[in-house]
Amino acid sequence: MSTSPKKPLRSQAWFGKADKDGFIHRSWMKNQGLPHHLFDGRPVIGICNTWSELTPCNAHFRELAEYVKKGVYEAGGFPLEFPVMSLGESNLRPTAMLFRNLASMDVEESIRGNPIDGVILLCGCDKTTPALLMGAASCNLPALAVSGGPMLNGRYRGETIGSGTGVWQMSEQVRAGKMEMAEFIEAESCMNRSRGHCMTMGTASTMASMVEALGMGLPHNAAIPAVDARRQVLAHMAGRRIVEMVREDLTMSKILTREAFENAIRTNAAIGGSTNAVVHLLAIAGRIGVDLKLEDWERGSDVPCLVNLQPSGEFLMEDFYYAGGLPAVLRELGEAQLLHRDALTVNGRSIWENVSRAECFDRKVIFPVAEPFKPKAGIAVLKGNLAVDGAVIKPSAATPELLQHRGRAVVFENVEDLHARINDESLDIDASCVMVLKGAGPKGYPGFAEVGNMPLPTKVLKQGITDMVRISDGRMSGTAYGAVVLHVAPEAAAGGTLALVRDGDMIELDVAGRRLHLDIDDAELERRRAEWKAPEPPARGWYKLYVETVQQANLGADLAFLVGSSGAAVPRDSH
Repeated sequence: MSTSPKKPLRSQAWFGKADKDGFIHRSWMKNQGLPHHLFDGRPVIGICNTWSELTPCNAHFRELAEYVKKGVYEAGGFPLEFPVMSLGESNLRPTAMLFRNLASMDVEESIRGNPIDGVILLCGCDKTTPALLMGAASCNLPALAVSGGPMLNGRYRGETIGSGTGVWQMSEQVRAGKMEMAEFIEAESCMNRSRGHCMTMGTASTMASMVEALGMGLPHNAAIPAVDARRQVLAHMAGRRIVEMVREDLTMSKILTREAFENAIRTNAAIGGSTNAVVHLLAIAGRIGVDLKLEDWERGSDVPCLVNLQPSGEFLMEDFYYAGGLPAVLRELGEAQLLHRDALTVNGRSIWENVSRAECFDRKVIFPVAEPFKPKAGIAVLKGNLAVDGAVIKPSAATPELLQHRGRAVVFENVEDLHARINDESLDIDASCVMVLKGAGPKGYPGFAEVGNMPLPTKVLKQGITDMVRISDGRMSGTAYGAVVLHVAPEAAAGGTLALVRDGDMIELDVAGRRLHLDIDDAELERRRAEWKAPEPPARGWYKLYVETVQQANLGADLAFLVGSSGAAVPRDSH
């Protein structure tokens, strides 16, 4: 393989000059003890690190970055680590999603403004993966994503419990009087017992799988546990490979093609992946210039679910890795002609070359296409007068009997209203009703929070009911489950029909027919629309910029002015 780059290195506009500017750039860097030969024209590899002790999923990234550096040095590159905003799903308020686009701007400008020829993206917790991919895509340099890996399986009193999913299950048991609070507290440390992100097929594991399915990560990126030494090997080999990618000029736009996104959509169905992948893939596609639409998710609607993982199934990511991981799933899809086999990946090979010899070692975890875990498990896109621009539901996580349902609306105007009334025994609600939550969309919360999987009313839980139809303009955690309709667009805060729903209105959900309908005539809707008032906008800061420019869920909830790739042009002037 040639060691000469196909085109001049960006970094040489900083470090390659034999003049005052070159002196400045090299000299100040040398105060870190860097020898002169590192500036001799070798590729400079940025390591974009979302490490933070406030982001527990990513708290081991300092160590992981060191393994990347080893690989970069081995391949003749010059690694330089830099921090960007870290988005911790478990701590960041009001929701990490509010800051996904802000973090992507941090990534983009950090890459664009610095002497970087290629970049390793260290990502893990839910929003760090799309934020890093979005920011890097806007620069379109050679880039390779390395996920931090899932935690080990949770174990509690002889049972396996999954992060997130177990929380929702046990909290409902507490509210129903079936579990003591002391037991609930004891389960905390049993659930999250090693470093890494959620070990269910939540959003973090889903997006790590999307990295691999898109071709943006090395094989097995999705499932190697964070504490497994093979995760460190993966980081090491990624460091070696990114140097080669720079020399080959293998940029993101050559990998993130329409075919790659279609592969990811079908893979999301096969793994029972999170509904959050919808908004994230739409946003990434928008940044790289691929015309992906919400309706394209129907391309995965007939793909069966092959992976028996929580929340749709039984097992966890550790089991998934031992069973063969994502390569085994991709081989199943490829053999069934459900994969674009020629799609290019970061290692320079096609996705089919990477997985054609993959094996499954446990058919209880990974099922064959001919005998799937669940049929037709992809994300369903719903439309109707209640969701003119679309809404989504994850059928594999819902009670099948509720996928076709007509019921009376019980409306919560916002999250505060929900919390204030959900446990009220006098709440006029039963299991046949449809719970409706407004004000949780991109503009509404603001930030598009994971509140769509509303807790069931206490009075219903005590009757043994575990699922109801729930509709909102918000999102839900990938670890959650239920007959939950999400991402209703336009959202209530933007004046969508959802804003006009009132208690007692009849709502029809027909997943097979892809229909979400509010049974109100057009004249009444227009009368209500005339009475509707938009919420007060934020006064300052990021909230203001976000609410003024964020797109709706069906477009990926990116900021309108960030859509599109402008490349990583070298600044004309050094200062």
